[in-house]
Amino acid sequence: MTQTTDLRSDEVHEVDLAITGMTCASCSARIEKKLGKLEGVDAVVNLATEKATVRYAGEVSVEDLLATVRSTGYGAEVVGRAGSAQRSDLLGGSSHGAPERSDLLVDSSHGGNGRTDHAERTDHADHMNHQVAPETDLKRRALVALVLTVPVVVLAMVPGVNVPNSPWVQLVLATPVVFWAGWPFHRSAAKNARHGASTMDTLVSIGVLTAYLWSAFVVLTGRAGDMDAAPGGQTAHIWFETATVVTTFLLIGRWMEARATDRTRDSIRGLLSLGAKDVAVERVDPTTRATTEVRIPVDRLAVGERFVVRPGEKVATDGTVRDGESSIDASLVTGESLAIDVRPGDEVTGGTVNQSGRLIVEATRVGSETTLAGITRLVERAQTTKAPVQRLADRVSSVFVPIVLGLALLTFVGWWIGTGDPSRAIEVAVAVLVIACPCALGLATPTALLVGTGRGARMGILIKGADVLEDTRRVDTVVLDKTGTVTTGEMTLVDVSPSGRLPKDQALRAAAAVEAGSEHPVARAIVAAALARGIEVPRAGDFLSLPGAGARASIKGNEVTVGRSDLFDEVPREIGRPTVDGTTVWVGWGGVARASLTVADTVRSSSADGIAALGAAGLTAYLLTGDHDRAALDVAREVGIPAGRVVADVRPEDKHAMVAGLQARGKVVAMVGDGVNDAAALAQADLGIAMGTGTDVAAESADIVLLRSELPAVLDAIKLSRATLRTIKVNLAWAFGYNVAAIPLAMAGVLNPMVAGGAMALSSVLVVTNSLRLRSWTP
Repeated sequence: MTQTTDLRSDEVHEVDLAITGMTCASCSARIEKKLGKLEGVDAVVNLATEKATVRYAGEVSVEDLLATVRSTGYGAEVVGRAGSAQRSDLLGGSSHGAPERSDLLVDSSHGGNGRTDHAERTDHADHMNHQVAPETDLKRRALVALVLTVPVVVLAMVPGVNVPNSPWVQLVLATPVVFWAGWPFHRSAAKNARHGASTMDTLVSIGVLTAYLWSAFVVLTGRAGDMDAAPGGQTAHIWFETATVVTTFLLIGRWMEARATDRTRDSIRGLLSLGAKDVAVERVDPTTRATTEVRIPVDRLAVGERFVVRPGEKVATDGTVRDGESSIDASLVTGESLAIDVRPGDEVTGGTVNQSGRLIVEATRVGSETTLAGITRLVERAQTTKAPVQRLADRVSSVFVPIVLGLALLTFVGWWIGTGDPSRAIEVAVAVLVIACPCALGLATPTALLVGTGRGARMGILIKGADVLEDTRRVDTVVLDKTGTVTTGEMTLVDVSPSGRLPKDQALRAAAAVEAGSEHPVARAIVAAALARGIEVPRAGDFLSLPGAGARASIKGNEVTVGRSDLFDEVPREIGRPTVDGTTVWVGWGGVARASLTVADTVRSSSADGIAALGAAGLTAYLLTGDHDRAALDVAREVGIPAGRVVADVRPEDKHAMVAGLQARGKVVAMVGDGVNDAAALAQADLGIAMGTGTDVAAESADIVLLRSELPAVLDAIKLSRATLRTIKVNLAWAFGYNVAAIPLAMAGVLNPMVAGGAMALSSVLVVTNSLRLRSWTP
């Protein structure tokens, strides 16, 4: 990958290009190299997705980029244009301060309306499916080649089969196989030759044409026959079966490879298909003022409009519930296994499924601004990056083909001089050309990354790039922020202690009536607790906020106060001292406190299991929080973290310093957090993991975003990343090892061209098939 220096973030733009005509890793490496020569351009070209992601600055335009790719001999079209990278994306940020993409597929000037997203999805779906026609063409060519090749092989290789003018029959049958069925190889080779380049197709084309043209020359000059049987060696052997079998094997392999690679793209197609196609919108008749439902395409939905979600329907876009209660199945989007109960005021995510009640939802984000669109962009972004180990493969591939051409020429000359038999020399040289095709090298990383990141997205694990995989392999320490990570991050009522004979429900009813007029987190927790217990909260009047102290309101003529103890003239001894940890307020009237209510940030039910799993995997967990020691130690005790690994009363800069300190001690640190105050530590860590329910800043600073707000997902993310990296390394080991072992065997004459063609095709299919195993990966 070509690196660009001194790019000012406010000048950097990004665009995705659909590239056609690539056949191997040397193609993608060549395009990257050409684009990288433009001043201010940084490009990543992905062979499996057939896309280039290009950041550019200065005087370079999109037209310049397209012209450069086309001048290199490949087709290029803009999938969608990204705006200035200065604007950050909800889920697409970088942890290392690189210029950000505002929208992977959409120009920021288009805005965030539904039409933009619809166009984005349509353009991208078209690109994701553009492989269908070439796949069908390859199938047709392969089947025709197979039908014609079988009789050629029978005539050439089966003893006892005597057909008059057999060489001429073979010539007639082989000609359409070589020139029509094998045309994609020859066309690609010629196109690259015009630009002074060579690719895998160059090797195939030269090998097949050499075998065919030699054989045709022998037949046309009347010298066709078996040299071993001819006295004086006046006849020569023909290699039509080699030309046809190699072409057929490679076409079948290319067809199977196209089918398998197309399956690796299912992750993006699956994400694109999660969204609703149409939506029932509430519209008010301007004349009668009556509210009616109108069903419209989802791309016409606008922010602020209210839409209906019936049981079994998908939520059309991100929004806020305005009416109705239901359970939402978010497993398709976030990986959450349990349904989420929602009521008025709760947020819902587009693509989730309404399970029971009828909901009225007000759209808050549409089009490219939705959570689902952000997830899709992030997965795409990850799939266009490259692991460091892949860059080595690209460098090898860029010089591999010229080296193989040289080796094939040396092999031909050596065998001709050594044996005096040009026919045998051609056979061995063709085997070298065919066996050495570096196709598997180019597919090793992108196919595994496509499947791995797609599988993660379905599980609520968003991996931001291939370089992240290398970091997960070495992690040995996990630093956990407490609030919002180990705990829910939301205040919950944990205790109601009334004085005298006052029932708890009456105390809670009075407090909730006053707090219903407040937006304070403690007030919201008290009101939510009352509603959850089925308590009917009376309407209060004359609400008065007491900043920093509490609130006061009138309930049925009585003035009720909720807040600090010093708001009351008398606080009975039995409720004067809180009995549980948390934030305590008192409720009372007539100057006397009648009950205490304590709210607290509760530990997630899955946190203890998640931390135990981290320990079992050999990862050391630390707890980090800005809370006081007592609260931190209580949480640590509950989830199983020793007191010696708890750090409390820390500020944001202290979190950053702690991570740096652990790194200075030789630890490889993963930081897990969800807030703005975690952003610096997430960026400093070797691996930053953000809870998706947290802030945008945290998500932008992290390497992995978890849409499931549960600690077990942390280990799932690490294990999936490691599994993907292992698959990449196995693929590359096979691809490198195959070429290193096969080329000397071919040069030694051990492999004939037909075996070489079959082995080369099989190597690519094996690499893609191995990557597809990640589709069934489970935690």
